[in-house]
Amino acid sequence: MIEFGHGTHVGLRRTRNEDTYYADPALGLFLVADGMGGHQHGEVASALVRDAIVEQVAGGGSLAEAVRRAGERLLRQASGVSDALPMGTTVAALLLAGERYEVAWVGDSRIYLWQHGALRQVSHDHSLVQELVAAGRLDPALADRHPQRNVLTQALGVTAIEQLHIGMARGRAEAGSRFLLCSDGLTESLSDATIARIVGRTDLAAQECVDHLLLASLDGSADDNITVILARVS
Repeated sequence: MIEFGHGTHVGLRRTRNEDTYYADPALGLFLVADGMGGHQHGEVASALVRDAIVEQVAGGGSLAEAVRRAGERLLRQASGVSDALPMGTTVAALLLAGERYEVAWVGDSRIYLWQHGALRQVSHDHSLVQELVAAGRLDPALADRHPQRNVLTQALGVTAIEQLHIGMARGRAEAGSRFLLCSDGLTESLSDATIARIVGRTDLAAQECVDHLLLASLDGSADDNITVILARVS
């Protein structure tokens, strides 16, 4: 059985929410998408990718192929837009099937997994800062404060399909596993330690944990849109 909570908030400085999400325990599909490009760009991009992935997975397609095809569809849509604003989105998606899980991501929306009393980040940010950290050119402790921390190296609708790198991971979704999917609005305002403390609470329902995460993020002066899904496997 899957218990889940979900929520989104525009944040404290934005006037529109370009994030979107999807949660369907019957299909086993959960995803978060963080659009970019402003009204009629970011909102459209994230919604288009959400709908395309749902359509592909519901039709029996693999998660990675669903993300790729969503990227192709968004690029076709973006090619018909004449102004200079980007029309792109990140995506972080989870597919649960029996005792197995599969995740796929593009960009810096994240996927975390709580197992055996600890939270770890399963996804790896497609960002300039992450590349600097991986190359040993930036101390990981300084990554959250780097002035270019929001510069992405991969995004659906922006990165050409032949250059698109879809991050993927698979594993066993054992009883007690908890999956957190979120846009960077959450991780920009809360530390992993704070996120782990809330996700690990056993006295709260999944929806209550999500509500606490959103409130804590807003207390942390969240500048960006915030979107969170928490799925618990029992």
